Order: sequence, then C-alpha cells, then structure tokens
Amino acid sequence: MTISPGTRGSALRAPAAVALAGAGATLLLHFHDPHGAYSYGICPFHAVTGLWCPGCGGLRAVNDLTNGDVAAAFSSNILVPPLIVVLVGAWLLWVRSRWRGGDGRMIVLDKTTGYAVVALLVIF
Repeated sequence: MTISPGTRGSALRAPAAVALAGAGATLLLHFHDPHGAYSYGICPFHAVTGLWCPGCGGLRAVNDLTNGDVAAAFSSNILVPPLIVVLVGAWLLWVRSRWRGGDGRMIVLDKTTGYAVVALLVIF
C-alpha cells in the first residue's frame, strides 16, 4: 500500500504530540527538582495516608534519569525505569504502524495482561 506524504504527516500528528508532551514533562522534571519537600505542592496521597507516594517517587526517578543516575532512579521508584523503556518501545511501534498506514492505536493489551499490570501497580 502506498501512503501519500500528506496522509503520513497527518497520521504522525498524534505520536508527535505524545512525544512533545513527554519531552516537556521530562524537561520540567529535569529543571525543577522534585526531591525537595513540597517542590510540586502537597502530595494528597501522602497527606491522607502518611505513606510515601509511588507517583512522587516516579517524579524523582525521572529527574534522576535525566541527571544520568540510574541507581538513584531505581531507588526512587523501581518500576519507572523499566516502564519508560516499555513506553518508548510502544511509542516506536506506534510510529512504525502509523508510518505504514496502520489503524492508529498505540498499544493494545489483552484482558489478562491488563489485569496483571493493574494488579502489579496496586500491589506496588
């Protein structure tokens, strides 16, 4: 199947938007260090439960990765570095699919895998 350049450009808008949003968030986390107390405001999860928030740890992990400290990133949130690798891989597959004229869906998990991912995140 031959895809016209105009069609290909419009097909790649969504992946480009996701890439720009991810790059923007990563830059924000690089330049505004989340390691300081209340650097992004009060964490509602921590305020209610008194437990350390995995989301806040994720922010710190991304900051650590942007500074080249992989060990600290795993220490901040052990799930974030592998999750980033999976998300980048899924994004690349999405771009390839859109480039070839695919249906435009980024990633599709079967029901069992979806439940397993949710269970892992809840247990974590």
